[in-house]
Amino acid sequence: MRRRSLLACAALALMAGVAPAAAADDAALWQLLRAGGQVIMLRHAGTDRTFGDPPGFRLEDCSTQRNLTAEGREQARRLGEVFQARGVVVGRVLSSQWCRCLETARLAFGRVEPWPALNGGPRDAERVAARVRDVRALLATPPVGGNLVLVTHGFNIRDTIGDIPAEGGLVVFTPLEGGRFTVAGRLAPADLTVP
Repeated sequence: MRRRSLLACAALALMAGVAPAAAADDAALWQLLRAGGQVIMLRHAGTDRTFGDPPGFRLEDCSTQRNLTAEGREQARRLGEVFQARGVVVGRVLSSQWCRCLETARLAFGRVEPWPALNGGPRDAERVAARVRDVRALLATPPVGGNLVLVTHGFNIRDTIGDIPAEGGLVVFTPLEGGRFTVAGRLAPADLTVP
């Protein structure tokens, strides 16, 4: 049953313009990131997962949202330190407008541009499909000036490729010709260490 599910996910990914994932160990993935030209989808750093955003939360008021914990803020800072220590050049940093994503980007990379296509809602089918189209277009476009980082929510990553990394985890995409991309690899928070 699990094998059938995996095959179905792979077939859906191919139909959606995603090339099959390349097998890459962590060392090869870090080398790819050092070379630049990759797109990184980063799930925001750690939060208190015992509750979600309360009803009536407002994007412009962080006090109404679920935010990073102290450990999450440290996780975001550590990510920036790891990228710097490993020689990974980051160009643009785009983020969901949710405070936990914006704060993750600022702590890790020192800068951020809000981009609504990375937002966590609304979750109606039409808007989800529109966000996925916008994100997939970026995943298939080679970035200039290093790697492009997209800071977002777990279910947005799931909507794009079918699985959800842990908070603070990331997926690396290599843009290909013809509006396609491949998943080059994934790094869990535990993999994000200074060499």
